[in-house]
Amino acid sequence: MNFTGNKAIYLQIADYICEEILAGKYADDERIPSVREVAGMVEVNSNTVMRTFDWLQSHDIIYTRRGLGYFVCNGAKDNIREERRKEFIDEVIPNLLQTMKTLGITKKELLELLRDA
Repeated sequence: MNFTGNKAIYLQIADYICEEILAGKYADDERIPSVREVAGMVEVNSNTVMRTFDWLQSHDIIYTRRGLGYFVCNGAKDNIREERRKEFIDEVIPNLLQTMKTLGITKKELLELLRDA
């Protein structure tokens, strides 16, 4: 996994796990790899992955079964989509609008680009 400098590593790992859930690699109530397994796969310290798992649990994406490991929550895909939708609306759109203003791109030009895409 290649990490970028603009986002904490534990959040980049969380994004990776969320992408796998969205892609259907892990279904609701299915076990995901352990902290050690993920740490080995992405080549980071287990404490970093533990922080990732804590974040995922706090966002109702995974849960733990004592002695068995971590599992995907029912409705995790919906939770991930809602979280990403909120991030898009709260962060990406305002940045896009500011960039458009700075570059002199009009709403009409943007709509044309969106239609063409």
